[in-house]
Amino acid sequence: MSIFGSLMLALTAAAHGPLWHDSLHWRGQNASMTVQPGGGFLLQAAHDRRAIPASPYAVQTASPLFDGLYAMAQDDLRQDSVGSIRDDAFDHGQPIPCTCFETGAKWHYVWTRDLSYAVDLGLWRFDAARSRNGLRFKLSDSRVPEAPRGPFAMQDTGSGGSWPVSTDRVAWFLGARHLLGDPAFADTSWQALTATLAQDRRYAFDAGMGLYRGETSFLDWREQSYPAWMANDMVPIAQSYALSTNVLHYQALQLAARMAGERHDARVAEYQAQADALKAAINARFWRADRGMYMSYLGGDGTPYDSYDLLGIALAITSGVADAGHARQALANYPVWPAGSPVVWPERVDQPIYHNRAIWPFVSAYALRAARTLDDPAHIAFEITSVMRGAALAGSNMENYELTTESTHVDDGKLSGPVVDSPRQLWSVAGYLAMVSEGVFGLTDDDRVEPKLPVSLVPMLFGSKDAISLQLPGRHITLQRPQKLDGNLLVADRIEQHGNDSVVLLKAVKVPELPLHSKVPPFAPVAPAAPEVTRDGANWQVRSSAPGTLYLNGRRVGAIAGTLAVPAADALQCFSVTQAGADDLESLQSPPQCEGPVSSIEGAWPRAWTAPADGRYQVALSYRNDHGPINTGVTAAVKQLAIRCEGSPVQTVPVVMPHSTGEQLSTTAQFSASAGAHCRFALEQGFNMSFLAHNAHYTGGTGGSSGPLNEADVGALRIVPLPAAESAP
Repeated sequence: MSIFGSLMLALTAAAHGPLWHDSLHWRGQNASMTVQPGGGFLLQAAHDRRAIPASPYAVQTASPLFDGLYAMAQDDLRQDSVGSIRDDAFDHGQPIPCTCFETGAKWHYVWTRDLSYAVDLGLWRFDAARSRNGLRFKLSDSRVPEAPRGPFAMQDTGSGGSWPVSTDRVAWFLGARHLLGDPAFADTSWQALTATLAQDRRYAFDAGMGLYRGETSFLDWREQSYPAWMANDMVPIAQSYALSTNVLHYQALQLAARMAGERHDARVAEYQAQADALKAAINARFWRADRGMYMSYLGGDGTPYDSYDLLGIALAITSGVADAGHARQALANYPVWPAGSPVVWPERVDQPIYHNRAIWPFVSAYALRAARTLDDPAHIAFEITSVMRGAALAGSNMENYELTTESTHVDDGKLSGPVVDSPRQLWSVAGYLAMVSEGVFGLTDDDRVEPKLPVSLVPMLFGSKDAISLQLPGRHITLQRPQKLDGNLLVADRIEQHGNDSVVLLKAVKVPELPLHSKVPPFAPVAPAAPEVTRDGANWQVRSSAPGTLYLNGRRVGAIAGTLAVPAADALQCFSVTQAGADDLESLQSPPQCEGPVSSIEGAWPRAWTAPADGRYQVALSYRNDHGPINTGVTAAVKQLAIRCEGSPVQTVPVVMPHSTGEQLSTTAQFSASAGAHCRFALEQGFNMSFLAHNAHYTGGTGGSSGPLNEADVGALRIVPLPAAESAP
């Protein structure tokens, strides 16, 4: 039987619940736990042994394996708790004092998204001071006198020279929201929140789409999840819209509205209106009814991609962006494998194992939160066992696992992986701790105890015991087993509170279970080449090398097999195609082939142009930015293009020029003009991450210790009319 063919058998067995008391066995791998004198444990993992010291906070169940793995997570966290951090790209690799958490055994630095997700998953409970210190480290003011003042949440070095190619720095506020009881930290967080939101609104928000632009959160190895043709061109990613990043902005706006209300700030209504509008836009743009899921990302013109990611969907559910109907559909339709839930689907047949074909425990912890939000015992049990099994077999809370084996390495030739992995990865450690405190014992963000424990886990956790208990900093929770298990979910029947001790008498209830969706093709078809487009009188003849679907300016035209005639317009027409696969699964989009009348304007700034007709126009710059490699740095060039057309107010639009491998076009923007109007274009200074004072410590490339740099070699200004149907968003 093949790996994928064994799926149903394994899922059926899992549905009855594991009997993991002292050991577990999985696909030829074994792990066992023994209790040691003095309260410690000895783990015999699949390929190693680990002595686990007695932990400060204990869990007591019928499973020494479960209890010992909780102690192991605390030992991992202890090792991640450091007095200094370092990275080769900062201060030439020298230690930087910081009483904070490092990212893992292989990563001795602090990154915004890693820390923020980890704190949000519960590290704030275990060491609030260290959590605040790390978050403060990821704030910075500007070092450019004429630039706006912060502090700002920092986007780390990344794709195409960082922000605003990537815009998930707002994850910072997920972590910070748990630590606002400290007045000084709350004030700093408020300043950072208002400054960061204002900056993202100016440079990353597209009013026409109602969405924020930027790369998918955490899925920032672009070859793993974006089309291959984007590997050396960051502009389509900078121009695109990601579900996860937009949900993060929604949550940041919600927090801003709440904090504004607490401060009697007049912006409360503005922030709430922006949040409400963003929620509506996410549901209108990302929901794909034929899949019953939210798409992972959209192209810059709104082109739908038949691609999905678990973090984005989980955040949409837990944030309240998804209503009850969409939330249940999305969780039920997202595929699972015997070992756990993949972080992306469908997988890429041409990419090695990392985000592709992989389980990431911190994402599984967010999927567990989503399952708890929906009171779904099947997915709650599934994610709990996946997180537990991975840690037991590996002997640490690893960054990721291969999808079908939950192993830390699978030999598959050039596709072997995970390509990169690390023990005691901080957000994986946090995910494990959250699995215990939230997933099993029901502790919520606001310190309520609301257990939703699947009955299928009772044999493992309770055995013959009447009660299980959890100790946390300042908290102790006891769950008492009910006499009858005539249901599928254990919830609170009665809670007795004795100071910081909560004693919960459970009762069994019967709730609808969402199916574990497994009958899916694992791999997407390969994206085809760009279509060939030739003019034939009043039509374009569009030819695709493979049967599939034709798209025009982001909208679905219909099926294409060979050549299809499309009416020509005296305006921008961009054609792309997808290839059809199993179960009508679409490949990722081909490169676009764009046609239309283009005005190309050279010369010194400001540049002039006369509008040939009433309407809206698309503008972009030809440029070259060789200030850093395509996959990292802080010097994406970010400018403002001021457009002054006779008879119209000044229109100012952002233009982004990421690191490039040659001459190419920038991100596009739109403006309107009347027939015969003379327009003048001026390129004005913007803002990039090299402007932050923190990056004076950056020694891994330009824009760091050598000083801020926000420039590109700019060539022609390209203007093309947009079709009338696109004149009004």
